[in-house]
Amino acid sequence: MRRTTLLRAGLSAVLLLSTVAAGLGTQASAADTPAATSPTTRAPASAALITAMQQDLGLTRAEATTRLKAETAARTVERAARRAAGASYGGSWFDAERGGLTVAVSDSSRSPAVEATGARAVVVRHSERQLDATMDRLDALGAPSGVSSWHVDPKSSSVVVSVVAARQDDNDVQAFVSRARKAGPVTVRETRQAPRTFAAGTVGGDPYYTGNVRCSIGFSVYGGFVTAGHCGQAGAGVSGWDRSYIGNFQGSSFPDNDYAWVNVGSGWWTVPVVLGWGTVSDQLVRGSGEAPVGASICRSGSTSHWHCGTVLAKNETVNYSQGAVHQMTKTSVCAEPGDSGGSFISGDQAQGVTSGGWGNCSSGGETWYQPVNEILSRYGLRLHTA
Repeated sequence: MRRTTLLRAGLSAVLLLSTVAAGLGTQASAADTPAATSPTTRAPASAALITAMQQDLGLTRAEATTRLKAETAARTVERAARRAAGASYGGSWFDAERGGLTVAVSDSSRSPAVEATGARAVVVRHSERQLDATMDRLDALGAPSGVSSWHVDPKSSSVVVSVVAARQDDNDVQAFVSRARKAGPVTVRETRQAPRTFAAGTVGGDPYYTGNVRCSIGFSVYGGFVTAGHCGQAGAGVSGWDRSYIGNFQGSSFPDNDYAWVNVGSGWWTVPVVLGWGTVSDQLVRGSGEAPVGASICRSGSTSHWHCGTVLAKNETVNYSQGAVHQMTKTSVCAEPGDSGGSFISGDQAQGVTSGGWGNCSSGGETWYQPVNEILSRYGLRLHTA
């Protein structure tokens, strides 16, 4: 019966399986498996994925194909370039116009070694370690609601503080900005709206559900799936798209973090797939190699389905009304209520689970995700890969 309903779900736009956890199968013990997976060097280039990138990123078919290959190469280069930069490493980003990785270094003498890896080196004032220390000081301040987020920005070699435009003159916002500037190198920028999480009340036909909340499955792991922490507390029961019992939240953290994992049983099983919702073919997951800032990225969720954009920033603290969440990644991809927990994927590499953002998929917006490798490491899980 589960196999029949899974097939129907895979062809329907009402199931919620951004990465599916469905059907019979053997559950592996999370404690017996390593935390992270290795990226592949093969550049995925399905026709449907190329089409989606053309639509959402305004690329030609040839440009989309070339970009995917370049981004795959950049993931490998980044690891070598970081080692070459040593303590002077100031962050990195994918330069779409150049088609390669740019690496910031605070010591110009490290530039030749970095460029020998295939990256372009630029000299900046501050190392990543110095910027991370500034982030830690800002995280300890406690921000008012008019402050949207803050993140390490390697391009400006500073911590960028985003302030909601309509609230920038508030006394408490001005006081926070003043304290932030004393904490280290800070740049202040405006943003249109304050962030919010993307959980939703129950809507008929879309899984998964916990209580009266609908969210989206992120990625299958051996023994279950990962998703957003604000979707449910540890111990809460979870039902699938057909309202049958799946399992329970085994661990959950929100705020501070926004991640969770749910065990899978009762006739459901896990598969290494991100649902394409008919916009693209369902995507196989082959690893969790981290995409750099500037890389293309796509998101799958139960409400707005499949959308693409680019990675805008990493290590960002997002100031939700429920409290701050740390070490998030910001993207230009839109999302809507019910998409929380869903998959962010770059090529065939898992990136993270949808947390929240602002805007919608009609007028646009920005969305943050919790990086998947942090979730795997925190709970000792292993990503289910093809």
